[in-house]
This record gives sequence, C-alpha cells and structure tokens, in this order.
Amino acid sequence: MFSKSNDKSMTVKIMNKSTRPANSAPSIIGSDVTIKGDVSTLGEIQLDGTVEGDVRSASLTIGEQGSVRGVVTAEEVIVKGSVEGQIKGRNIRIEKTAKVKGDLFHETLSVEAGAFIEGKLTHKKDATQDKSAFSKVSEHKVPAQKTV
Repeated sequence: MFSKSNDKSMTVKIMNKSTRPANSAPSIIGSDVTIKGDVSTLGEIQLDGTVEGDVRSASLTIGEQGSVRGVVTAEEVIVKGSVEGQIKGRNIRIEKTAKVKGDLFHETLSVEAGAFIEGKLTHKKDATQDKSAFSKVSEHKVPAQKTV
C-alpha cells in the first residue's frame, strides 16, 4: 500500500462537489504542521500551521499562529495570523492580530484596529474569478526582434 520513494513531492486528489459530503468537517492544519506546496479543497480550512505555497478553498481561517507564504484564494477569508502574498476573496476579514504583506482583492473587506497591512487594497466584483487579479508579478514581455 505504501512504498518509499525518493520523490518528496506529494499530490493529494481532492474530492469534487458530487463526491464530497455536504456536511463534511473542516480540514484542520495544526500548529506543528508545515506544508511546502499548494493546498486546495472545495471545503473549509482552519490553518494554525504554516503553508509555503498557494491556498485555495471555499473558506479559510488563518489562526493567530498560522501563516501562508503564497496566494490565498477563497470566498471567505479570516486572517488572525500572517500572510505574505496576495489575498483574493469575496469577503475578507483582517483581525487585530493579523500581519499581511501583499495585495488584497476583495468584494467586502473589514479590518480591525491594530491589524498590520502592507499592500494595495482593490475592490473587485468576483475577486476570486478575476483573471487580471491572478496575473503573476514576475511575468514580463520579451521585446520582439526586428528582422533585416
């Protein structure tokens, strides 16, 4: 069933909406867990550990000890911990213990007094679906070469 491999990457297949139970419990990433790679689910995530990669879910709560280095995309986002990267969500709530370094793309936004935000705030309808919000900062155009 399990075999040892030199490949340290791991792929997890996520259930689609038709196979996922309607009343499923949230996925909990504990404070002693570090994930290097992208995390994706159709459900809810409670993140108290560390993710070094992108996180995509329907609902994401980043606890006070939780942190993400990457792009966060979710319908509902609550940040109590730290995020280094973009946050794209319909409803984003930044609580007083949060530290965010990155741009926020939102439909509704609430920020508690004492929260730290360093980045651009952009109001967008359907922020999780907007392709321009998903453009990579590192992309650049190579100038066209002239032919003689």
